[in-house]
Amino acid sequence: MPTLIECVPNFSEGRDKAKVDAIIEAMKMDGVYLLDREMDADHNRCVITLVGDRAPIMEAVLRGIGKAAELIDLTKHQGAHPRMGATDVVPFIPIEGVTIEDCVQMAKQVGAEIWKRYQIPVYLYEAAAQRPERTNLENIRRGQFEGIRDEIATNPARMPDFGEPRVHPTAGATVVGARKFLVAYNVYLNTSDVDVAKKVGKAVRFSNGGLRFVKGMGIPVRGLAQVSMNLTDTDQTPIARVFEFVKREAARYGVMPLSSEIVGLIPKKALEDAAEWFLQVENFDSSLILENRLAAVMGGKMAVGGLRAGVEPFIEQLAAPTAAPGGGSASAAAGAMAAALAAMVAGMSRGKKVYLQYEAQHSEALARLATLREELKAAIDADSEAYKGVVAAFKAAKENAAAQEQVNAAMRTATLVPLSVAEKSKEVAGIIEQLRPITNPKMASDLTVAAAMARTAIEGALANVEINLEGFDDAGFVAQVRGKVAKIWS
Repeated sequence: MPTLIECVPNFSEGRDKAKVDAIIEAMKMDGVYLLDREMDADHNRCVITLVGDRAPIMEAVLRGIGKAAELIDLTKHQGAHPRMGATDVVPFIPIEGVTIEDCVQMAKQVGAEIWKRYQIPVYLYEAAAQRPERTNLENIRRGQFEGIRDEIATNPARMPDFGEPRVHPTAGATVVGARKFLVAYNVYLNTSDVDVAKKVGKAVRFSNGGLRFVKGMGIPVRGLAQVSMNLTDTDQTPIARVFEFVKREAARYGVMPLSSEIVGLIPKKALEDAAEWFLQVENFDSSLILENRLAAVMGGKMAVGGLRAGVEPFIEQLAAPTAAPGGGSASAAAGAMAAALAAMVAGMSRGKKVYLQYEAQHSEALARLATLREELKAAIDADSEAYKGVVAAFKAAKENAAAQEQVNAAMRTATLVPLSVAEKSKEVAGIIEQLRPITNPKMASDLTVAAAMARTAIEGALANVEINLEGFDDAGFVAQVRGKVAKIWS
């Protein structure tokens, strides 16, 4: 399935259009699309929004980082926005067909490659952070380029995740990470007193007791005081609530918002939520929006298909009077669904205020469940192919007695595939039980269904293992498999 990842590299150049054009040109690749570019002369910074498949977007960003290192000299750079590198921040955001855990792996791969190609040290942040304090970007960037340059060799807390403890002489250091969609949202106040904006920025940001999923600061822009913010989860903290908070805080100092701006892009749902907030529409639902309803109907999601359309082909293949796909594939599918349901529960609990103390466990569970889910999905086809291999081997043996070893090899494969499904499903079952006490109890029924699916996968897969062992004359193999089966049941 094609994957779609967004990447929003921030480069420390917002005044020289020719340099920004050159960086964008360096990132042009087949399969990578430029969605947006924003240059801010006051911040002296540009924000580029790209989308593409996994491999090409990683290479595109690496090329852009190389070009930025050629063109931007941090020792001469000045701007209102904090910065630590020619390429300052590189976040990967999952859009379609990938998870946040996939983006974490991408961040690590790109981070290692940045040091290898350009000798720019790299720090990992947000979901990719290797240390808890590095989840927050401002902790890494504290002191900016000059502060990091002075301390990186002597302060263990400044040790980069990739590279040696020394900044690039002119390109500084870079932060790479994975996160959900971020909205860069700024509010201009009707004052030039930047101290007011700094106080409001401090009040609104979560690290100082403000709103969850909000990072904020006050800076001067175009002669006005600006509250500059990053909203890291507009589902949890809607943009309208942020605006009202800023408005209320500003009023304490006798000023008010003059206007606001969005830098880059914003999800449609965030604006729908804002409309609902301010218009106070009763029983609002996004399907009331004409364009949404049209898209749903024309896309088939509200037609007779619905969710059923996604699983119906597989179910009908199971019902067909052919031996494959059969019980083995169905068992693998059950295990994959168990992993998917558990991931849903973990994902809907992670980041919630009442479960913040379990965030690390949720992230760990999500990462492992994503891998197990993919492996179990792959086993749906693998089991069917294994059966076809057995049929082909027996047919060959009828024609040539010397092909008996081919039969044995095919039978081993047909046994090991469901055995692996059972082992993975048991691991899924274990994770489900670990999630029960640390996730929303209102989703307990989802975990119960997940557990039942996992048990079904185990029992079904081991039934396939057992039937394949019958008549198998390799005593050593049989004993080895039965030992693993006993371990699964224990």
